[in-house]
Amino acid sequence: MLEIKKLSYEIIEDNSKKVILKDININFDNNKIYVITGPNGSGKSTLVKIIMGILKASNGQILFKDKDITSLPINERANLGISFAFQQPITFKGLKVKDLLDISSGKNNSVDQLCDYLSIVGLCAKDYINRPLDNKLSGGELKRIELAMTLSRNSLLNIFDEPEAGIDLWSFEALTKIFNSLKNSCNIIVSHQKKILEIADEIILLKGGKIERIGKLKEILPFIEDNKCLKLRGENE
Repeated sequence: MLEIKKLSYEIIEDNSKKVILKDININFDNNKIYVITGPNGSGKSTLVKIIMGILKASNGQILFKDKDITSLPINERANLGISFAFQQPITFKGLKVKDLLDISSGKNNSVDQLCDYLSIVGLCAKDYINRPLDNKLSGGELKRIELAMTLSRNSLLNIFDEPEAGIDLWSFEALTKIFNSLKNSCNIIVSHQKKILEIADEIILLKGGKIERIGKLKEILPFIEDNKCLKLRGENE
């Protein structure tokens, strides 16, 4: 479904070149959940933003369904069936929740359809479909609405950048249920949370902008160097 070949990303910082990602080679298959993890600064969010087209790779190639999308803008990648859920959801002033879900799904949804999308993410359609997308919504509410948008798109490839951010009071069981409901597509999740790592078909461990390991949780966990990382070690949950 998605193939990344020799991808690198560099920036200029303090008048010198800084390598963020170097020679990344990965294949992502359909009907699988991939979790990208690793220490802060390892390039996780940068990688998925490059896949979506938010950032432009310095070198390398990105193929989606055998089509070279390396130079395509965000909107064209979205039209091909790629969705991206941000770590911090974007607000859209002047729109209501129903408007946003209609736009994301490309149709005028019935109340029953809106209820299907919102109930999965723990929101009541009756209370939310006419709510304005403004600062009166909490970060957790916005995050759930963005997840509902992803469900409504029915995309071929779904990318989630730390989806657990802002939903501390919402059970991880509900969040992982959403990911499992999307298993007929390809899903790439950036996360540190062990409960999310546990549902992955494959975990990609990044370190220093390179792929350190790819495998199941039991294969990856011994290579996580920071033993104090309570999220990854599953402590204090």
